[in-house]
Amino acid sequence: MDPVGLQLGNKNLWSCLVRLLTKDPEWLNAKMKFFLPNMDLDSRNETLDPEQRVILQLNKLHVQGSATWQSFIHCVCMQLEVPLDLEVLLLSTFGSDDGFTSQLGAEEKSQPESQLHHGLKRPHQSCGSSPRRKQCRTQLELAKKYLQLLRTSAQQRYRSRIPGSGQPHAFHQVYVPPILRRATASLDTPEGAMMGDLKVEDGTDVSISDLFNTRVNKGPRVTVLLGKAGMGKTTLAHRLCQKWAEGHLDCFQALFLFEFRQLNLITRFLTLSQLLFDLYLSPESDHDAVFQYLEKNADQVLLIFDGLDEALQPRGPDSPGPVLTLFSRLCHGTLLPGCRVMATSRPGKLPACLPAEAAMVHMLGFDGPRVEEYVNHFFSAQPSREGALVELQTNGRLRSLCAVPALCQVACLCLHHLLPDHAPGQSVALLPTMTQLYVQMVRALSPPGRLPTTSLLDLGEVALRGLETGKVIFYAEDIAPPLIAFGATHSLLTSFCVRTGPGHQETGYAFTHLSLQEFLAALHLMASPKVNKDTLTQYVTLHSRWVQRTKARLGLSDHLPTFLAGLASCTCRPFLSHLAQGSEDCVGAKQAAVVQVLKKLATRKLTGPKVVQLCHCVDETQEPELASLTAQSLPYQLPFHNFQLTCTDLATLTNILEHREAPIHLDFDGCPLEPHCPEALVGCRQIENLSFKSRKCGDAFAEALSRSLPTMGRLQMLGLAGSKITARGISHLVKALPLCPQLEEVSFRDNQLSDQVVLNIVEVLPHLPRLRKLDLSSNSICVSTLLCLARVAVTCPTVKMLQAREADLIFLLSPPTETTAELQRSPDLQESDSQRKGAQSRSLTLRLQKCQLQVHDAEALIALLQEGPQLEEVDLSGNQLEDEGCRLMAEAASQLRIARKLDLSDNGLSVTGVHCVLRAVSACWTLAELHISLQHKTVVFMFAQGPEEQEGPQERAAFLDSLMLQMPSELPLSSRRMRLTHCGLQAKHLEQLCEALGGSCHLGHLHLDFSGNALGDEGAARLAQLLPGLGALQSLNLSENGLSLDAVLGLARCFSTLQWLFHLDISFESQHILLRGDKTGSLSECPLEPPSLTRLCATLKDCPGPLELQLSCVFLSDQSLETLLDCLPQLPQLSLLQLSQTGLSPKSPFLLANTLSLCPRVKKVDLRSLHHATLHFRSNEEQEGVCCGFTGCSLSQEHVESLCWLLSKCKDLSQVDLSANLLGDSGLRCLLECLPKVPISGSLDLSHNSVSQESALYLVETLPSCPRVREASVNLGSEQSFRIHFSREDQAGKTLRLSECSFRPEHVSRLATGLSQSLQLTELTLTQCCLGQKQLAILLSLMGRPAGLFNLRDSTRHTEKLSFPRLEACALGFKKKKERKEEIFRGY
Repeated sequence: MDPVGLQLGNKNLWSCLVRLLTKDPEWLNAKMKFFLPNMDLDSRNETLDPEQRVILQLNKLHVQGSATWQSFIHCVCMQLEVPLDLEVLLLSTFGSDDGFTSQLGAEEKSQPESQLHHGLKRPHQSCGSSPRRKQCRTQLELAKKYLQLLRTSAQQRYRSRIPGSGQPHAFHQVYVPPILRRATASLDTPEGAMMGDLKVEDGTDVSISDLFNTRVNKGPRVTVLLGKAGMGKTTLAHRLCQKWAEGHLDCFQALFLFEFRQLNLITRFLTLSQLLFDLYLSPESDHDAVFQYLEKNADQVLLIFDGLDEALQPRGPDSPGPVLTLFSRLCHGTLLPGCRVMATSRPGKLPACLPAEAAMVHMLGFDGPRVEEYVNHFFSAQPSREGALVELQTNGRLRSLCAVPALCQVACLCLHHLLPDHAPGQSVALLPTMTQLYVQMVRALSPPGRLPTTSLLDLGEVALRGLETGKVIFYAEDIAPPLIAFGATHSLLTSFCVRTGPGHQETGYAFTHLSLQEFLAALHLMASPKVNKDTLTQYVTLHSRWVQRTKARLGLSDHLPTFLAGLASCTCRPFLSHLAQGSEDCVGAKQAAVVQVLKKLATRKLTGPKVVQLCHCVDETQEPELASLTAQSLPYQLPFHNFQLTCTDLATLTNILEHREAPIHLDFDGCPLEPHCPEALVGCRQIENLSFKSRKCGDAFAEALSRSLPTMGRLQMLGLAGSKITARGISHLVKALPLCPQLEEVSFRDNQLSDQVVLNIVEVLPHLPRLRKLDLSSNSICVSTLLCLARVAVTCPTVKMLQAREADLIFLLSPPTETTAELQRSPDLQESDSQRKGAQSRSLTLRLQKCQLQVHDAEALIALLQEGPQLEEVDLSGNQLEDEGCRLMAEAASQLRIARKLDLSDNGLSVTGVHCVLRAVSACWTLAELHISLQHKTVVFMFAQGPEEQEGPQERAAFLDSLMLQMPSELPLSSRRMRLTHCGLQAKHLEQLCEALGGSCHLGHLHLDFSGNALGDEGAARLAQLLPGLGALQSLNLSENGLSLDAVLGLARCFSTLQWLFHLDISFESQHILLRGDKTGSLSECPLEPPSLTRLCATLKDCPGPLELQLSCVFLSDQSLETLLDCLPQLPQLSLLQLSQTGLSPKSPFLLANTLSLCPRVKKVDLRSLHHATLHFRSNEEQEGVCCGFTGCSLSQEHVESLCWLLSKCKDLSQVDLSANLLGDSGLRCLLECLPKVPISGSLDLSHNSVSQESALYLVETLPSCPRVREASVNLGSEQSFRIHFSREDQAGKTLRLSECSFRPEHVSRLATGLSQSLQLTELTLTQCCLGQKQLAILLSLMGRPAGLFNLRDSTRHTEKLSFPRLEACALGFKKKKERKEEIFRGY
């Protein structure tokens, strides 16, 4: 008997255990692999007797310690059919610490060293102190032996696994590779790689062998495998190791697989040899020789690091751990240069150590064919295979869940459990959500009829504790032995060997998947009585995936809120109540609390990632009311920018949108999407706008999208930009678009479409009756294709504009108004109706700008447009038509029926070509304006609409106004403007130009613009000779042509030779010269010297009148002004002379005043501020009367006598305005003294001359000497007015008004004396003159009795009528005071 059995003292119990296990050796092998993951099951043991082999295996388990032995005994009792009495004995004897410790010492003594099992590896030795080789072996032999040992170890590790309880045989055997897509991204080394910067390519699937491009032999060769949780990253890593062990990856001699969740436990510094030999597999001898061989053959070494997203723990990115430092040096080629490195990671921030040239590969899960393949393998040779396929095909929700490989495995396990006991369709009804998939999985893995509630909750507590502390690896001391046995029995836990150094290794445990750990934690939170609802709700949160772009560590509880929401479903209440052992009320309260939290979140404004997570949570609850609240709360514009989305995400979003009534716009910009993602949108009728931007999607994506589009009944806008769709993908979309008659806008921008593909797309235009815009920009088409597109625009009745400019290519359409019933008719009927309505009213705008069109293209375009509808605008600017092409287009302009504009700018037109263009358009009667500027590369034709065209429908005008830039206002039909500006025209070109323009003159009044050319004096003279041959022009612009002053003055002769010319506007310095048909003339900014003025007046002498002359210069000398004034009598037709913005000397007022007597025709002289002078001349029929004004001319006392003497020579002086000068009191006194000599019959204005009370008193004293004065008014306040009005004859009564004069008491007597001498004064008004009651009484007492009617008003006192006796009484009885504001005294 074995010594162990003797020490136990219970031979029968040991014998029973051995016999029990001998019956099921495969099960025992599986448990050996679980509890001793690093132990090799040596094939040499197979030669032993079965009982001896079982005894040897039990010994190996027993020496691992009490925890391992007790867990194994619990597994025996749980999984095998053990009689009840034997189970009690096993648990009481072997399942406790007491039964283990009593035998441990004896066993160690009885186990000789020579009996160590052959499968155990030799103790690991540190390669830092490798002993000398005892035997001479070459390096090659040692390396070959180590490589064989490495491959044998991997083969043993991946031997067939035995399924657990309730699992099919294929549970661990099925492997279907997920979709792999290469991504192009430049990793920003200082900040790490951001998932939002990656652009997924869609093309041929990347196979496992394609992951490693062995053609690159230099530098670091790094591949990063990115995938969300459950996509199969770890499975793929082990699959690669297994395939290498089987000899498939023959390009690699050595393969090492490390997991960062284990490497993070290493805290000491490691060398590469220690990493390979101490922590993976140690050579039998001479570590240095083996390591040297690996260095020499590094290009044949592959190192796989699983879980790179966990590498930042626990120190963070700024202080990476020792293993991450080692990994960084491997990636950059400073260690083992030339080796291949592959790392797997969840999306998020990657370590900065990754090189910029690292290859990024996305794991995108399963598409439909892969799901079907997985199910076929899983249910191979089982009668339920067909049933499982039918269930998946008929249930879209379950099919979308299966896009995640981990969930696909769970779904198959559940179907394997449910299908035998349920009718078709009923089993799938039990799997509507991810949470219920896991619930059914737990039931499937549990013994029939028994749900281990306590074990599930206890294991869930361990899972929750791990999530809270960031722990995914557990040891025997972290989990009780019964729980380890429970996890092993139900495949909830997996085990592995954790090595932390040479000779330091122990068994670690982890949940089979992180999502399983989250699910069990959620079970504990929902069902455990230890957790109240307040604590529970703290876990219901939404995490933005954008945080991952800067977050060092990815959270371990991404799915925990989703599982909590799923467990809040009413469907899960019986399951949770059973786990809670009947506490249904407590479970219901927790479920209600979770739903309430989700309701609050649904009403908040959330970012795109949080919206997706919220939809997952709401969808898991299966609460229609909550789903409706969430759907209605989503914004009208729902953007998703720069984060990864899966097919499951879109399917969940679609499920929520089914509860929404209003339409919604979905914009996916910068989001890596799986090729089959559009299939998740099938039947979503709430989507109105759908846009995919900057996605490297291809034919597979387009094909999936084409299947979804016809099912979106409200879709109006479709955008697909930045993809790599080929003709195959477009063909699917072209077939699908006619099935979407409600589409109004389609965009295929920046998709690198070929010419034929673009032509295939536009073929659908007639089949989309409501389409308004088709955007095909940035697709690099050739000129021939562009002409074909122009033909489509001409022939398609709904196209209103084709805009092509460099990369832009846009069709704008105007669909006819139609009812819903018409829209639902067949496409053929819709097309015929559209053509019929389009024929009734059609106007096309064609813009082909910068498209490299040449002469032969213009010919083809003309032939095409002649057969088409009326053209609103044709824009061919920026092409290569040159002279001939422009001529052809100009000749065809009259035939093309262009309503508004033809633009041939920037087409290489020369001066010679200008003549040809002018001849070509001479017969076009609709041409309103032609603007050619060779310097600015402008050639624009503007057309005037005919009467029949102006009667077009308002709808057409409104549509074009909304699409086109605002055009210049249309000229009248009888007017034509020809602008040949900045064309470099010289005198030698004029004869040819005028000959070409001759044909345009008979079609209407012509406005001719030659500004900005180089005609010079010779050109001006030559043009003056040619102008009569052009007929009656409306205007001629010769500005900026380098004319001299003589040439400018010579143009004045045209007044006599051209009957249509009545206005000559000249600004010499700015070279503005304009001849117009209205009867005025101006000459500005010219050096107006006496000879020039003499010539000008001589030239104008024979011009017909009336004539207006406007002159302007910086300064006009007195001599020039005198010369000009002397010439005035020689110009009898002159009606106006204006000197504007011209500086004049202080002598100019006297020269102008003298003109009044020298030129009797002058009726008004107005000089303002010595800068603006205007002389108006009377015709023979006008009445006499001269007005003279010199305002702001700085006139003072010294100028008064001279000015009055000049004015006295004027016989009919009506008005004189001397306001705003510098007369002062002395100047005004002098003027009043001279006033009787000046024959003024109207008014004299002396306002704003800085006068005081002295001037007012002198005016009172002067009135008796001026019999023709009828009224005088003075206001010395803010108004500062001083005006005197005259009559032609002596005035019998005079009126005097004095306001705000501020008289002082000493002024009263002087005022009274002056008033007493004015015997003809009949009315005196004193307003705010500071005369109190006393001063007023004194004034009245000193004044003599007036001759007649006399009014005195002091507006500061109350108004009252008094007779003259009362006036005297008031003067004599001054002592009686009265308070009143105005008094009126009237006496006879």
